[in-house]
Amino acid sequence: MNESMRKTLVCVLLIVTCTCLPAGQTRPAETLDIYFIDTEGGQATLFVSPSGESAMVDSGNPGGRDVGRMMDVVRDVGLTRIDYLVTTHYHSDHIGGMAELATRIPIRHFVDHGPSVETREPVPGFDESYAALRAQADYTTVTPGDRIPIAGLDWLIVTAAGQVLDAPLPGAGLPNPACSSFRPREITTGLENAASTGSLITYGRFRMIDLGDLLWNKEFELMCPSNTIGPVDLYLTTHHGLDQSGSEVVVHGLAPRVAVMNNGVRKGGSVQALQILHASPGLEDLWQLHRSEHGGTEYNAPGVFIANPGDSEHTPAYIIKVSARVDGSFTVSNTRNGFTKTYAARVSVN
Repeated sequence: MNESMRKTLVCVLLIVTCTCLPAGQTRPAETLDIYFIDTEGGQATLFVSPSGESAMVDSGNPGGRDVGRMMDVVRDVGLTRIDYLVTTHYHSDHIGGMAELATRIPIRHFVDHGPSVETREPVPGFDESYAALRAQADYTTVTPGDRIPIAGLDWLIVTAAGQVLDAPLPGAGLPNPACSSFRPREITTGLENAASTGSLITYGRFRMIDLGDLLWNKEFELMCPSNTIGPVDLYLTTHHGLDQSGSEVVVHGLAPRVAVMNNGVRKGGSVQALQILHASPGLEDLWQLHRSEHGGTEYNAPGVFIANPGDSEHTPAYIIKVSARVDGSFTVSNTRNGFTKTYAARVSVN
C-alpha cells in the first residue's frame, strides 16, 4: 500500500468512527459514577451510568441550599438534563428541592411509589407543583420487581408503597441468621418512610442498594425469613442512620463491603446504627457525609472517611463519590481531602 492509499484509508476510518457516535455524545465511560451530595441529613444522590444517562434519587430539603449543591455537581459532571428523578418518599428532606431543581435543569422522567400514604402536604404547594411537572414529562409509578431502563445498568425496584419483593433474587434466598433475634418496634409516625421506594442498582458484578427511609419492621419483611437480596458491595444507610431503621436483618443480611451514611451533624448517625454497621460481617469501611455528634469519638469513622467534619450550613459542601467498574471493583473518594480508596472485586465462589 502506497502512502497516498494509506492516508485515504485512515481518513475513511476516522469518518466512520466519528459518524458512529451521535452528535455531541462522547464515547461511553467505563464506570458507573455515584455522587452522594450533602443535604445535611436529607437525600440527593446522582447516578451517571456508563452510557451517559443520569438518575437523581431524591431532591433534598426546601429553601434553595440543597438545589445549589445539586446543581454544582450537575455542572461539574457536565449534564444538560436529568433523565430520571426517583423519589423514594414524600418527606420534605427528600422532595423539598424538586420544584426549584426542575426550573434549573430539564427532568425527562419522574418515578415514585404513587400517592403519599400521609395526608399532610410535606412542603406548601408541593402537590400542585408535582402534578404540573408530571404532566409535562414522562411519569412512572413503580412496584417491587419493576425496573428503570437505564442502559448498562440493572436498576431493580425492591420496595415501594409498603410492598416488598415476594421472591428471592437469583443467587439469594438463603436463611438470614439475623432474623431469629429480630424484635419488631411500634412506630406510628412517619408512615411515608415505610412506603419508601428502594432500589438495587447493579453494574456488571457491582451491586449497590438504597432503601430510602424504610422502617425497621419493613426491613424484616424484605429480608426475613430468607435473604431476598443477597450480598451487596455498597449500602447507603437507611434513614440517615436513625434508630428507626438500619436493623441487623438488613445491614448484616446485605453484608456490604462499604457503607455510605447520608447523615447530618445532629440528624442520623445514631449510636445504635453505627454499632450495627461496625459489627456487620465483612464491612471494610464506613464513609460519612458528616461527622455525627451522636457518634462521638467511639463510633464515627476515622476523619479521612468523613466529607464534612464541621458544623452544619457550611460552604463548600463536600461530597463522596463512588466510581464502580463492571468487574465489581470500585473507588470511593472524599472530595474534601482528596482521600481515595479502591476496593478490589469480590472473589467469585462457584
